[in-house]
Amino acid sequence: MTSVSPGVVTGADYKTLLQACRDGGYALPAINVVGTNSVNAVLEAAAANRSDVVIQVSNGGARFFAGEGLPDAHRARVLGAASMAHHVHLLAKEYGVAVILHTDHADRKLIPWLEDLITLSEAEFKAQGRPLFSSHMLDLSAETLDDNLALSQKLLTRLAPLGMGLEIELGVTGGEEDGVGHDLEEGADNAHLYTQPEDVLRAWELLSPIGMVSIAASFGNVHGVYKPGNVKLRPEILKNSQDAVQKATGSGPKPLPLVFHGGSGSSLEEIRDAVAYGTFKMNLDTDIQFAFAHGVGSYVSAHPAAFQHQIDPATDKPMKSLYDPRKWLRAGEKSVTERMGEAFEILGSKGKSIAQS
Repeated sequence: MTSVSPGVVTGADYKTLLQACRDGGYALPAINVVGTNSVNAVLEAAAANRSDVVIQVSNGGARFFAGEGLPDAHRARVLGAASMAHHVHLLAKEYGVAVILHTDHADRKLIPWLEDLITLSEAEFKAQGRPLFSSHMLDLSAETLDDNLALSQKLLTRLAPLGMGLEIELGVTGGEEDGVGHDLEEGADNAHLYTQPEDVLRAWELLSPIGMVSIAASFGNVHGVYKPGNVKLRPEILKNSQDAVQKATGSGPKPLPLVFHGGSGSSLEEIRDAVAYGTFKMNLDTDIQFAFAHGVGSYVSAHPAAFQHQIDPATDKPMKSLYDPRKWLRAGEKSVTERMGEAFEILGSKGKSIAQS
């Protein structure tokens, strides 16, 4: 079996991991993080399940990582993302798994955020021989296809020499992700949620010769969890896109590295269909946020007095050991690791880490 060293994968190792997912018929959960607690929970879960994983941060998550008190929001996004990246680089090797380090949705107004992060990766590459991140996402699904591809081409030209990939979105994933996205119109046709295979082919033919590109092709998926029946997933769009590229380029089966956005709340059958059609990465944000909140909430509910009094009014005993942040934050982390265990199982990545020391 092909292997990579534990830690953040870039360049050839990044390509090797994507190929392993395709050959093995599995996908990796991609988890949005907002602080060291969520990063550590993801790494713990990946190590416990012997699975590689994707750790990613949105612009809002990056700002929170740096601290909401920083007055310059743009600077906070840049520094927060960089801080998260350094934290993952430092610890991922210790957990013994391979990690794709990624930034999530960045629309046109957030291109300066990505450009500044690429500048940091260029400096890191010069000093350390590797970039800060494995890949970035540019979400220009709200733009025309021509603008989407032109700007993606410009960014990928900077990423390719660093061994970094670019994830693009074609079509529109419903819902909102940290201020990027579109409201879901309940009961509406929502035809814009479905990507056309010919658009995928056009993007692949333009971008793949430049560097490593993955595609979030929309097949009715949405961010967040909506009531059943409100959105109809059509995973066959992924198969049709793969077939179009394979036929046009004469490549082997499933040539496209595909991404499943809005994975929270999807049925087991829908997930397995998407993976079977070449999805290597499924974003899980809403479910993981809820898992963390549920863990913390359950702890607070079990010890309500500790969050109202320093001294227990019923026993006159100090309750510091109960309201210690390490206790309730750990409850949130454990809940996340449990939920992620389900994700590794469903996506088929459990026990399939290719990281070897």
